[in-house]
Amino acid sequence: MQETFNIGLLIFPDLTPLDFVGPYEVFSRMKNSKVYVIAETKEPITSERGLPILPDKTLDENIDLDLVLVPGGLGINRLMENEKVLNWLKEKSKTSKYVSSVCTGSLVLAAAGLLNGYKATTHWLSLDVLKLFPEIDVKEDRVIIDRDRITGGGVTAGIDFALQVVAEIQGQKAAEEIQLMIEYNPEPPFLSGHPKTAKPDLVLETIASKKKSQDLRKEIAARSIARLSKS
Repeated sequence: MQETFNIGLLIFPDLTPLDFVGPYEVFSRMKNSKVYVIAETKEPITSERGLPILPDKTLDENIDLDLVLVPGGLGINRLMENEKVLNWLKEKSKTSKYVSSVCTGSLVLAAAGLLNGYKATTHWLSLDVLKLFPEIDVKEDRVIIDRDRITGGGVTAGIDFALQVVAEIQGQKAAEEIQLMIEYNPEPPFLSGHPKTAKPDLVLETIASKKKSQDLRKEIAARSIARLSKS
């Protein structure tokens, strides 16, 4: 009998809901798998758009996990300097088969030192933040699998990420069956989903509108890098 593949999805205040829900939908359909929603406490977590999410496990519960996933969102700014979360991720990385992220969740893994020596990606707007970490080989791809580290791009890339994880663990046919059942057959109404296809003026406007928040994130990353250099 095949052993259960245990997956832990870390949630936190002000996460991006789809970073979490997309992978959850895919992973919950994986055969012989169990998905845990993990947070610091069992209190409801409010996402960055107001959607409440209820965790079923806490960091303090000792769960053996085969895969750990960190989603992204505005809340990662605090998470990058949350020693309890960073230490939990470090401990889980010692026993988990895979450590992973979607969107800006990779910045939390970077702050924990868990992407040093690995290829990784993140949301396109935060690629320059991830590049501040000198030991990470940053790639502008939708999903990056580098040994036991798997990172996905922004938000909707979480579905692609999760399907590739399923293929990595249970084979392509298992992933294709899930993709068919969730009718993941994207035909976006506009070609504006990435800077490579969006109109240049739209890209520039978006970058300008997020400059203040991105500058803050760079400051946090700089503090994380300084802390890692001392450890």
